[in-house]
Amino acid sequence: MTTSNAQGVNSVKSEPQTTSDEGLKASSDQLPQLALPRNPGMDLDMNWVRAVQANTSAIERRCATLSGRRSVKKDYQAAWLLKAITMIDLTTLSGDDTEGRVRRLCAKAAQPVRPEIMSALGMEPVTTGAVCVYHDMIETAVSQLKALGVTMPVAAVSTGFPAGLSPYHLRVEEIRESVRAGAEEIDIVISRRHVLTGNWQALYDEMRDFRKACGDAHVKAILATGELGSLRNVARASLVCMMAGADFIKTSTGKESVNATLPVSLVMIRAIRDYFEATGYKVGYKPAGGISKAKDAITYLSLIKEELGDDWLDPHLFRFGASSLLGDIERQLEHHVTGHYSATYRHPMG
Repeated sequence: MTTSNAQGVNSVKSEPQTTSDEGLKASSDQLPQLALPRNPGMDLDMNWVRAVQANTSAIERRCATLSGRRSVKKDYQAAWLLKAITMIDLTTLSGDDTEGRVRRLCAKAAQPVRPEIMSALGMEPVTTGAVCVYHDMIETAVSQLKALGVTMPVAAVSTGFPAGLSPYHLRVEEIRESVRAGAEEIDIVISRRHVLTGNWQALYDEMRDFRKACGDAHVKAILATGELGSLRNVARASLVCMMAGADFIKTSTGKESVNATLPVSLVMIRAIRDYFEATGYKVGYKPAGGISKAKDAITYLSLIKEELGDDWLDPHLFRFGASSLLGDIERQLEHHVTGHYSATYRHPMG
């Protein structure tokens, strides 16, 4: 079956074959936090991969219209922003992270908006989608969330994050160690060289091994799109990672010079849509890095709604990788309630 999309991304789909690999069987393999069948992956279909193209000018034209055509105001804007909060992976990935900082981050994730603001909005309390930390801080985050009485997954970055250049066996073992420590989600980084050299079999094998090592944990494949060279490479890498069993595909580590952008997002979302249409499995999407303003969050949610539909407007299938975004959303919600913008220091991360 051939699909031709007038707005930039074309692909040819072959009939997918579910992999027979024991580690990727998924008829009854469910993510612990999801009520959705887990993507089992499929055999690598090189005909499909090679057929994927990306029309950069058409993609950029499509994305340029988003912020101008889609605007929500007043109560509707507040509702969208509250929805965005529930889809944030509240993150700290700094070399100077401490247990105290992580505990404060967990407290913020458990109560991201002040109670008086939520009360004025007439809303029940919400939480963020997850807390994301380095391996060493997993146990601290898990124990703090448990102490707060909050059910929320802890995500850990892994596989030699952010460069992904540590010895291969150590990257695989790092995943296993993080799962044993209590992480329910693992954000892995792919080897960019496989994409840049067109070695799609190597990328597929790597992603499949990472998926196996995760076991029941939810795996997000970080493509580091700012380092992949072209939108066509982004589209092909997205497809290969989904074929290998990725539960989410994610734009960036947040450490690259170019992180999440709307054109990259459109390409990855279209790949998710094509994969769903061919296999029936829903794969999640996570833009990360550089999304710090509430208005940007609404633009991304609009893009998801238009391209994938309401099913993906859910933390099971969409996340923001962000830390500063929450503070700006809080300021916008307070302005909605009081008519005044508050100072940034009134909305600390912890």
